[in-house]
Amino acid sequence: MKKYVLFLTIHFIVYTFYGMAQPAVGLAQSGTIQSGPMVGYSDYREALLWVQTKKPATVKFTFWEQGQPTQRRSTADVRTEAANAYTARALASDLTPGKRYEYEVYVDGKKVVRTYPLQFQTQSLWQWRTDPPALRFVVGSCTYVNESEYDRPGTPYGSNYQIFNTIASQKPDFMLWTGDNTYTREVDWNSRSGLLHRYTHTRSLPEMQALLGSTHNYATWDDHDYGPNDADRSYWLKRDALQTFKMFWGNPNYVFENEGVTGTFQWADCQFFLMDDRWWRSPNDLKQANREYLGPKQLDWLIDALAGSRASFKFVVIGNQVVNPEALFENYANYAGERADLFRRITESNIPGVLFLSGDRHHSVLWKQDRPGTYPLYDLTISPLTSGAAKMQKTEEALLQFPETYVSEQNFGLMEVTGPLSDRVLKITCINASGTTKWTREINASALRPGK
Repeated sequence: MKKYVLFLTIHFIVYTFYGMAQPAVGLAQSGTIQSGPMVGYSDYREALLWVQTKKPATVKFTFWEQGQPTQRRSTADVRTEAANAYTARALASDLTPGKRYEYEVYVDGKKVVRTYPLQFQTQSLWQWRTDPPALRFVVGSCTYVNESEYDRPGTPYGSNYQIFNTIASQKPDFMLWTGDNTYTREVDWNSRSGLLHRYTHTRSLPEMQALLGSTHNYATWDDHDYGPNDADRSYWLKRDALQTFKMFWGNPNYVFENEGVTGTFQWADCQFFLMDDRWWRSPNDLKQANREYLGPKQLDWLIDALAGSRASFKFVVIGNQVVNPEALFENYANYAGERADLFRRITESNIPGVLFLSGDRHHSVLWKQDRPGTYPLYDLTISPLTSGAAKMQKTEEALLQFPETYVSEQNFGLMEVTGPLSDRVLKITCINASGTTKWTREINASALRPGK
């Protein structure tokens, strides 16, 4: 998708509506910490903690079960170095399932005080015991943080950074970042140091820190946090981009060791499949049949993983829109053969509970793909967080099944899964940067079963 061309044409409209853009954010944070701390993945017995320092340092975290501050434990010491952008990843392990913990971060033996809560949680062991717990998570994409000397001339493109405070106020179990989580510029994507600078700059946003410190975070990428606009498998620094992604995010696994960011995680009775729409992707302008989007290796893994999952809801997370039938910009419809193969294999395998989560398009909307003899496939697009909003194309508007879900302003999605195991319900709420609810919709897990 030629997003930057579109960006320049909508700047005047966007900022007339939103008001003056917020100033560029400097890299420096207070004290010895550059950004964070951040809470990464959570499981039953461990959770990942992350922080970035300003210079080489020895980092450790102390943690304790909420309400028991005298029973403190510590992670192993981690040394931050220039080679890893001064980032530290540490495991809080041997935890008890279903508990909340508080933590502190120490740099070179000195506690670094934060003015907001630092906490994490472990997942509840509910299987064979109770119904699954309620689940509350947030979805968002497209985070642009201004840096005037490297941005394109004209009105700044990033704004409404307070959206991260709005998200934190929802107290979600975790945040799911669905791509374009930072925006590389021309000065960034041709060097490893450029990539590290851009990730550091975005992660240092002051308004983001409270959310990072007390909410678990998972991510996949799209073109702007992978490389140049519309980047594909030919991107020359893709391995440096992969290393940078792994430095700054705390996902629990990467199923292909040194190829892309594909992974999966579970929370309650839901499973999330973090797909990579860049690593194996054929160039958008390559004129040949059977172009690859996810690629055969990744697609085979996805079908196997979906078939083996017992989750009530199976969220397939992909940077670009999947269900939208219009072959526009970078929608999956441009890769019609592979897209049809994905839908066919889901149908033939009788896999229940599949929904898609996507971003990229700078507006939010819910799409539906009807399938004769079985349940429809939904695709929830949530975008943008802080970058400029964009209008939908007229040809798309004519095809909308749920026009009331179309939102063209900065927003995020609040997802709540509740009810007994036999009757789980997903409630989707679209909320704008100031906290106003734009729309809500419910989808029952029972409606996502073959034969429906």
